[in-house]
Amino acid sequence: MEKIEIGQVVNVVGLKGELKVYHYTDYKERFEELSVILLENKEYQIDGVRYMKDLVILKLEGINDRNEAEKQKGKSVYIRKEDIRVLPEDTYHIFDLIGLKVIDENDRAIGTLSDVIQNSAQDLYEVETENKKKFLIPAVEEFILEINIDEKFMRIKLIEGLMDLDQ
Repeated sequence: MEKIEIGQVVNVVGLKGELKVYHYTDYKERFEELSVILLENKEYQIDGVRYMKDLVILKLEGINDRNEAEKQKGKSVYIRKEDIRVLPEDTYHIFDLIGLKVIDENDRAIGTLSDVIQNSAQDLYEVETENKKKFLIPAVEEFILEINIDEKFMRIKLIEGLMDLDQ
């Protein structure tokens, strides 16, 4: 079974076994659509979902007290790959983007997409060159000319000062 990491248990809440989860999704209400999650490799039914600021509070079947909940701290939260949401056109899951070959408008190899940094303005794509240098490019259509998940590449428009390919 393939699984996708969507968060991490960062703490517990109360005495009844609720878990405080830092989520990696851009839509925390996504947890309300799920019936099952995995903590590491163990599957749990979701008995309840609520929120505390930006964190998700999960009540899972079989975790009924604080002591059992404490054992889950630090564990990664996953969903089964078949439970991922279908995204609108020109929208991508981060796990599909990481590792894409990055090329410029002249098909010159630039590097590999190594990370996606999410912030309030727009996402930033971190590109790592072959000589291990990194630079960021805004995830806007002015700079991102094409993303091809099937052929595993991203075509970008390099701008003056963004990076120096000769170094």
